[in-house]
Amino acid sequence: MDKLYSIEAIAIMAAVTAVLRFLPFSVLGNRRTPALITYLGNVLPYAIMGMLVVYCLKDMRFTSAGAFVPQIAAGLLVVLTYVWKRNTLLSIISGTVCYILLVQLVFPG
Repeated sequence: MDKLYSIEAIAIMAAVTAVLRFLPFSVLGNRRTPALITYLGNVLPYAIMGMLVVYCLKDMRFTSAGAFVPQIAAGLLVVLTYVWKRNTLLSIISGTVCYILLVQLVFPG
């Protein structure tokens, strides 16, 4: 039963994803994309990334070095790696690895 449920769930998710991907093309057809949609497409990725940074750092405490140094160091590494290589995936992975290593090895518990 679990296997059938998994197959059904994957099929439903694939169908919903396909409908959501094809819906704008069926609604707009071959017309030009409205200016508002183009504007939002240019602005929203940066706004979402900014909101994610604020969300990740909102509970940071400055009570001890282990409470804030790993987050600050990982964030700086993400920024520096992105500026250096212009590769989003590389910068996110390097920051994540930095944070995990600092939390597990340098500032445990």
